[in-house]
Amino acid sequence: MHSVCVYCGSRAGTDPVYTEAATAMGRAIAHRAMTLIYGGGSVGLMHATAEAALAGGGRVVGVITELLMQREVGHTGLSELHIVENMHQRKKMMADYADGFIALPGGLGTLEELFEVWTWRQLGYHNKPIGLLNVQGYYDPLLDFLAQSREQGFVRTEVLAPLVVETDPGRLLDRMVGSQPVQDDPWWRMREAI
Repeated sequence: MHSVCVYCGSRAGTDPVYTEAATAMGRAIAHRAMTLIYGGGSVGLMHATAEAALAGGGRVVGVITELLMQREVGHTGLSELHIVENMHQRKKMMADYADGFIALPGGLGTLEELFEVWTWRQLGYHNKPIGLLNVQGYYDPLLDFLAQSREQGFVRTEVLAPLVVETDPGRLLDRMVGSQPVQDDPWWRMREAI
């Protein structure tokens, strides 16, 4: 895995732990000589991740729409910044550039991007690893819901299996590169035990 696309909030959230996690993710990506692919903004967790990767000597590629370039004040200090017309082009370019995908805490856009690339994998459009950084239990309710969807027969186990869930950025990246440990320690088993 040479590049990873990170989806995360254009806001920082209410707890500084989210910014700390985004910064740690950026550092971990740079430390592993991976390229960070992200939405190109200079606000929120997006900014923290990109700045940390750049500070660590990493390569950072941003993809942003013309409209969001104005709203989010696109980050002009990146290794590359691509400005595209619409969200469809943005998401496709980010996905094409990435060898894997990670969702950090975020809002509707983050969730939509995560579920889109996960659905694409389910349908066979790619076979890239997908990770979730579960900072301070942020995604616990979502994981509970997904485990329930599996129990109720709406989502197959093999569809959930590729999702790597971790609380530490470095461990998440390392597991995604290996990919195999996912089957040995399925996250939904932990959810069911609670």
